[in-house]
Amino acid sequence: MAGGGFRLLHLVRPFLSVLPEVQSADRRVPFKEKMLYTGIALFVFLVCSQLPLYGIHSATGSDPFYWLRVILASNRGTCMELGITPIVTSGLIVQLLHGSKIIEVDNSVKEDRALLTGAQKLLGVLITIGEAVAYVLSGMYGDVRDLGAGNAILIIVQLFFAGIIVICLDELLQKGYGLGSGISLFIATNICENIVWKAFSPTTINAGRGAEFEGAIIALFHLLITRTDKVRALKEAFYRQNLPNVTNLLATVLVFLIVIYFQGFKVVLPVRSKSARGQQGSYPIKLFYTSNMPIILQSALVSNLYFISQLLYKRYPTFFLVNLLGKWQEHEYSTSGQLIPVGGLVYYLSAPTSLADIAVHPFHALFYITFMLTACALFSKTWIEVSGSSARDVAKQLKEQQMVIPGHRESNLQKELNRYIPTAAAFGGMCIGALTVVADFMGAIGSGTGILLAVTIIYQYFEMYEKEKASEAGMFGFFG
Repeated sequence: MAGGGFRLLHLVRPFLSVLPEVQSADRRVPFKEKMLYTGIALFVFLVCSQLPLYGIHSATGSDPFYWLRVILASNRGTCMELGITPIVTSGLIVQLLHGSKIIEVDNSVKEDRALLTGAQKLLGVLITIGEAVAYVLSGMYGDVRDLGAGNAILIIVQLFFAGIIVICLDELLQKGYGLGSGISLFIATNICENIVWKAFSPTTINAGRGAEFEGAIIALFHLLITRTDKVRALKEAFYRQNLPNVTNLLATVLVFLIVIYFQGFKVVLPVRSKSARGQQGSYPIKLFYTSNMPIILQSALVSNLYFISQLLYKRYPTFFLVNLLGKWQEHEYSTSGQLIPVGGLVYYLSAPTSLADIAVHPFHALFYITFMLTACALFSKTWIEVSGSSARDVAKQLKEQQMVIPGHRESNLQKELNRYIPTAAAFGGMCIGALTVVADFMGAIGSGTGILLAVTIIYQYFEMYEKEKASEAGMFGFFG
């Protein structure tokens, strides 16, 4: 246990005393209290998401992180500019280092667990500072010389403290005071807020047909009231271009229902205890075995490619290799000068904008489908290896708990699990990719990635809710 990796983890020890920390709950927190803490955490996050950064001159022009915002719960020009980026990035790095045995951790030793958590938190704090400085220096809020040293430092301080707040809120929920994790809660909230806004936004936008409401539902009623030709008004409300329409909204609801239906697909393996006679249980292997990780990793990869391509194209628009990676142009109806890919590799990695676009550019659609299915399947298979959820790791955990599958030898446990887990990971990842493609082709609001993340997270919360209620009912029944 005392390898070089273990000593590497010891480097975190001096920082533990200065890192912000939420003490673990020393009692069983009642369900209603957990709901209250979760609600407070969500309220603080939403306030930070709407609180503009003090000292910025502008946050206009193309947003290079536009493609990442949906999965990072961030809001441009606000205290939540970084969103959950530091937590997600630090978590992935530590998980990969741990999975690849670069840092050795004995989960049975309390200090090791504390050091691993401390390492992730320290890395998160450092990433927060690094990203805050990078955002200011890259000119995201205007030229640094125009901002002045005072304003630049003030923006960095605001982003840093907002990042610390997010880390603490996430820890508050994970230490037993709330439900789930801050990461899941904030991603789902951000996506659902976006969908609700696109449905009911009272903002008026001119997309070439005169001023009309952005929200699909409000636009529907407005068109029905103001137009004399009701059939034409309905047609426009259902199929209007470049703004959310009723068809997009119905597609979103349909995808929600399909994903919820797929959540129930699982193989349940019976297990029994070797030590306690008669004690039986089950180990469920879901179709979505790796949950939403494949789509998060795929989105992060593509978003970073978009970011690099956009920066290179702005600087070297005529260079052949840069054009091969991607060509960009300003969106026709964008008010903020947002760029969209129109050529090169990144164009083929982006979702077609409509069914008409698929008919005109079938190769683009085919390439996009192939990439999504392959990438999600590969990421899903890779993730089970580095996250400690492969057949080998599960077999080890069951052996430690002295659990066996009836009718099978203990030595065959891994072989039996290997029949299901790798298949569930790869096929489940492919299904997630396929659902994302379907949602994008149907024009669902919030993108296929966003909807899939929202549904899987909300479903996890529903399962947590049921578990908590059942647990409390059991306790009351026991004491009654």
